Parts: sequence; C-alpha cells; structure tokens
Amino acid sequence: MSNYQTVLIWYNSSSSLSNESCLWPLIVTKIPKILREMASYTPKNILITGAAGFIASHVANRLIRTYPHYKIVVLDKLDYCSNLKNLNPSKNSPSFKFVKGDIASADLVNHLLITEGIDTIMHFAAQTHVDNSFGNSFEFTKNNIYGTHVLLEACKVTGQVRRFIHVSTDEVYGETDEDALVGNHEASQLLPTNPYSATKAGAEMLVMAYGRSYGLPVITTRGNNVYGPNQFPEKLIPKFILLAMRGKVLPIHGDGSNVRSYLYCEDVAEAFEVILHKGEVGHVYNIGTKKERRVNDVARDVCKLFGMDPEASIKFVENRPFNDQRYFLDDEKLKKLGWSERTTWEEGLKKTMEWYTQNPEWWGDVSGALLPHPRMLMMPGGRHFDGSDEISSAATASDKPSQTHMVVPSTRSSTSAPQKPSLKFLIYGKTGWIGGLLGKLCEKQVIAYEYGKGRLEDRASLLQDVVSVKPTHVFNSAGVTGRPNVDWCESHKAETIRANVAGTLTLADVCREHGLLMMNFATGCIFEYDEKHPEGSGVGFKEEDTPNFTGSFYSKTKAMVEELLKEFDNVCTLRVRMPISSDLNNPRNFITKISRYNKVVNIPNSMTVLDELLPISIEMAKRNLKGIWNFTNPGVVSHNEILEMYRDYINPDFKWANFTLEEQAKVIVAPRSNNEMDASKLKKEFPELLSIKESLIKYAFEPNKKT
Repeated sequence: MSNYQTVLIWYNSSSSLSNESCLWPLIVTKIPKILREMASYTPKNILITGAAGFIASHVANRLIRTYPHYKIVVLDKLDYCSNLKNLNPSKNSPSFKFVKGDIASADLVNHLLITEGIDTIMHFAAQTHVDNSFGNSFEFTKNNIYGTHVLLEACKVTGQVRRFIHVSTDEVYGETDEDALVGNHEASQLLPTNPYSATKAGAEMLVMAYGRSYGLPVITTRGNNVYGPNQFPEKLIPKFILLAMRGKVLPIHGDGSNVRSYLYCEDVAEAFEVILHKGEVGHVYNIGTKKERRVNDVARDVCKLFGMDPEASIKFVENRPFNDQRYFLDDEKLKKLGWSERTTWEEGLKKTMEWYTQNPEWWGDVSGALLPHPRMLMMPGGRHFDGSDEISSAATASDKPSQTHMVVPSTRSSTSAPQKPSLKFLIYGKTGWIGGLLGKLCEKQVIAYEYGKGRLEDRASLLQDVVSVKPTHVFNSAGVTGRPNVDWCESHKAETIRANVAGTLTLADVCREHGLLMMNFATGCIFEYDEKHPEGSGVGFKEEDTPNFTGSFYSKTKAMVEELLKEFDNVCTLRVRMPISSDLNNPRNFITKISRYNKVVNIPNSMTVLDELLPISIEMAKRNLKGIWNFTNPGVVSHNEILEMYRDYINPDFKWANFTLEEQAKVIVAPRSNNEMDASKLKKEFPELLSIKESLIKYAFEPNKKT
C-alpha cells in the first residue's frame, strides 16, 4: 500500500473532515506530518558489515550510544584497514556483538541473519582505496561485488530483512565537469573510471536488481570523501597529518588541482542515522557537501595547523592513473529528510589533527602507507606494502619501513614478476627444544622471527605479541610435557590442562582473529597398537583415525585439544613422535634418553628426526598447509635397532638389557604409547622424505660417527 492510499483511508475515516472547509488546513498541516511518521522506520537487530573500519565504526558507535535498545551485530574480517580498537566505545555495551568473518561466506551470513534475528543490514564492508584497485582488482571484485551478492541472496532466502542499506561512493558517477554548477543527482548516469568505482557500481546494480525482482527493501547511499579520527593513513588527510607529525614532506599526486569534497565522520554517521530511520525503500541518497577543496589547499591547511612552511613542505610527485579531477554531488534529497552538515572544515580538521597527535601508534607501523604511491598486497597476517623505488628517497634511516613487512619490487619493468612478501614468524616455546631449534633454522634461512613473550593462557599478552610483532605465521611448540618425563603431568593436572588445552586453544583463536596460520606441534602419543593396527603389521594410524590411547594424562590433554582444534580452519597440526636430533648431548633426544637407561623395552615405533622434519615444517608454513599431519618419518624402528646403531657408530663397547612392558610398568607412573603412524600423506607432499632408519643414519649417526 502506498503512502497516498494510506492517507486517503485516513481521510475517509476521519470524523474531523465532515465538510470540505477543513480540507486545505489538513493538506497544509497534517498530511506532511502523517507522511513523515509513516516513512519512519525503527529497527531492532542491525547487522553492520565492515564496522571495524573507519566510517562504519563511527556509525556503529553512534547507534549504540544513541539507541542502546537496538542490538548491533558487527561482522568484519579485520582486513588491513580495520581495527577492533575503533569499536572500543561500544565493546562493553550489552547490545553490542562482534563477529569476525567474511561477508563472502554464505553459511556464516545466513547463520547470523537467522540466529541473531537480523531485520536490518547496513552494508559498509568493501575494499575502498583506489590506488590498491589498480594492482589488486580481482580482490575488489571478490569483496565488493561477490560479497554484496552473498548478502543479498541471504536476505532473499531468509525473507526477514526489512531494510538493506547499501553504502556506495560518489565515484560511481565518474568525473564531474570542472565548470559544472550543479552536482550529480541520484538519477545521474553511472560512469565509473577505475576498478574500485566499477566494482561499487556493479554492486549497486545487484542491489537494484534484488530490490526490483525480489522486492528486497533496499536503500543505496553515495558519499563524498570522509575524514576524521580512526581513519587508516592510506587516505589523504590522515596521511598528511602523520607525515607532518614526523616532519616529512607532504607528497601530492600531479599538480594538486584535483577537487574533492570532505565531510567530517560524525556528520556522516548522523546522515546514516537519518537514512536508517527516514530513508525511503528503493531510493538512492547522496551524502555530500558543496564545500569543495583542491588537494593543494588541503595540504596547505595541514601545514598551517602544524606551523610548517607550505613551500618547503609540499612535494609534487607522479600522478596516479586515472586520477579524476572532480566529484561533485547534489545533496538536496538528503537535506529534505532533515540532515545537514554541522562541522566546519576548520573545526573538523583541528579535531582530526588532535586525535592523531594523541594516538600516534593507533595503527602500528604504517610507514609504508605514508609513501607517495603505496600499494597494499592485501594478505592475511599484517599490512604488506608494495612501495616502489621511492622508499630510499622518501624515508630516512630512522623512518625506513621494516623490511620484514615491506616488499619492494623492481621498477625496471611493469611486467616483472612481483616479489613475495617477507616472512616473519612468531614462535612460542623459546626455552623448549623444538622452539629453540626453530629459531636457529630461521637464522640459517634468513627468516625474520621473534619469540612470543606472552603466556599461552593469557589472551591479552598473546594479542599484544601479535600486534607488536606483526607475524605472517605463528609456530606453537610450547606446552607441558613434564620434567623429567610425562609422569609429572599425573600429579600436575591443572597445570597440564591450562597449558596444553586452554593455552593452545587461546593462541589458535587469537591467530584466527588476525588471519594467521598457526603451525601447532602436537604429538602422536595418542595412539597404541590395537587389533586393526597390530605391532609389526605395517598398518599405521592415519590422520583421520580417532585417538585410542588414554594411559597418560599428558596424552589425554593432547588428544582433547587436537579434537577441538579441528574447529579452527587456520591450524596445521603436526603430530611429532619420540623426537630425535643430531645433538646426542641433549637429554631430551630419544637416542640420548634410551642410551642412558639401564634397561629398555624393545618395541618398534614411529619417530621424528627433527633435523629433517623441522625444515619441512617451515616449508609447510610457506605453502599454508592446514589440517592434521602425521609428522614422522615413514616406517618404524625399535629401541634395540637404535641402540645397535648407537653401538656401531658411536660406542662399540656399549651394552644394554631389555625388559618387558610389565616390568617397565613397575618403574613408571603412567603407561607409554607405542604405535606406528602412517606418514604417506606427508611423503606425498614431500617425496624426498627419508624413511626413519635412513634418516637416523644420515642426520643422527653419520654426523656423530666415532668408530
């Protein structure tokens, strides 16, 4: 039913309109009010996509502050220009919920709409930086078009969304004539000029189609440039401010005559508040200002704020491709809903400058973003910049971006293959055997690494590690195995659970939140020979087999956490067994252990030769391999066979004695696991992997040969 039909019904049923004499006062005073009231909309449960980003975070914080009875669900994958700190004002509100995830995940989106009872979507999530779109255009298509399509389809399927507000950009209109006195209005033709604006225009077409074909209650907004606190410094104003704070020159693309319109973030947040409540379904609303500024003038105003000489502080650099001269909007339609710009340019710029000077480390190391022509490689686990040859001239020694995070491709040819971003590992287990060896391997392979300072069970300290180190991968070799052996765990169960289960899961979750792959060193001591895998049969336990050994509390915790880690899609679990290395002086080395025992059992087992397999774990990280892997050399070797090699290669006078499992049980607290692991999955990925006996000879005994 249209608003007009509703008014007619109201008119026909109104006792106050018994004669025509009161018709004109009704039209003049009452009908506009009725229409405004009917146009108002009150949401209950709002899903805001991309709300850890700049504009959407201000909108989310404003809605939670002003309408505490609305439930606000935030969905954000925490890309390079997102920051959970942007939502600090809202995080303690009972009406606020944050979900880390990608709008391109149809299962996740459908689940959220249903379980959270979502009736309203405010769709901000997008790749927005024009410079990036030239080098990563497919990422823009994936995020901006496909992601929007997933949301629309979820709305169609669930049939419960009453408002879908799609956030677009003024750039879909293309370039405005320099002498145009009237800006683009909502019915103007869309003529995008770069991959970013083209994907936003494409997304708009999908929104319009779903509105017309399926009756989805869609509203589209197209906005001018926005500035203010929290903005990632790839954008012009925060970049200029941060450079000015560091006493650097302000680089301007081309001659700086390009014209843009800038709105302060709180004014824009208010505009979305008005559109949410008063916007009409099926309509487009420009969010703009008629107060335009050339880039030159913006740079000069920033210089003025910092007391800098513009002539000495502004540098003109090569223009970016297809740098549109002007975007100009007609904003009258939104003004009729009751919105107007409140913050003057001078006031907004001063507020923005004050915020950045008070929060200089909000974004961490962004030196790469401050280059004249930065390009984000948009990879999980940190901010990876493709800087160009300007690094050496634009950054001083004290301000030079870390090569751990910076990729500098050759500028000799635009068709040359881009270099891969540098690796940086965050390693937990510094004082452990495997953790220490990993550090040495990183030094040998010239891979940047740092050891984690936080304790696994302390989430805040893990978050601090990830933020400060900015790793590409996380290796976890920390945990409790017991000193001198696993019997310790039997009398220290709380500590064992805290480290092996709670700590490992906490680290996995922190890594998941930051898009990081976690290489988790686990154990194969969760299996024992059984009827389907009898000793000596050559039939080993596979990755998908269910653990069957519960003889020790240590093994129980390891089996438990392995099962729970299956719920994380960012974990690579490596089942290590009876680790061996070439360092025969290390008391943790299995060879060293059994060579010092008075008696040993003689049972064949799968084992892990660290000298061969730890470098493979690094290669697995580079390949971003996930899931569970039996991290052992193929085949089995018995205790006696190892000691025979020890005698033949190391000490010809060495002697030992055997005892049975029953005899062993009398001198240990908890039973030990004995099994064969099927290493065919690892062997298929790394065909050069040696069998256990070959590896023992090559890596452990030949280097230590004394006979």
